[in-house]
Amino acid sequence: MNELHLTSTHLESFERFYRANLINSVTGYKPAMLIGTQSQEGVHNLALFSSVFHIGADPALVGFIQRPVGVSGDTFRNITASGFYTINHVHESFTEKAHFTSARFDADVSEFEACKLTPHFIEGFHAPFVMESRIKFGLELVEVVPITHNDTKMVIGKIKHLLIDPVCMEENGNINLGKAGDICISGLENYHRAEKINAYPYARVAELPKF
Repeated sequence: MNELHLTSTHLESFERFYRANLINSVTGYKPAMLIGTQSQEGVHNLALFSSVFHIGADPALVGFIQRPVGVSGDTFRNITASGFYTINHVHESFTEKAHFTSARFDADVSEFEACKLTPHFIEGFHAPFVMESRIKFGLELVEVVPITHNDTKMVIGKIKHLLIDPVCMEENGNINLGKAGDICISGLENYHRAEKINAYPYARVAELPKF
């Protein structure tokens, strides 16, 4: 195979955005999620993240990576101030609106309002959900783990509320992301449909198929 071979020296020499696109693409498809928070002043904040990941099911823990907090760190500041936030799946029906929540709005501007998405609250929970999302969950902050090498943070939350359109649920507990209309991200700006192609049984050595 005639491969393009790039070393760390090559990567470090690339223009900033070219390098960012390349390294953000190399890990493959990533989930597109909107994180909803509310500031102490009552402003509803919404931001697009592609770094959300499963940590464990018992207890139900989910993490995401927070980039270095600067002028655009409203999400992280709101989470640490209130202790609560939501994670909302992005669907094909509102991909463009979700994408533009990543613009650097001032702290007193609601991305919900600017990008025409609808905040939805449930009783007793501080952070806003995205009404348009068919799969969403509310979390309580558990831990912030600093990653010193690049000044990022792993934010870990425990799921307190899980809201799912019943149409997307399968009998064994799986969520059918294709039925939900979920999309995923490659790089920083490319969006793709998520479609289920197959399901296989739990992998056991004794039941290995003949490939």
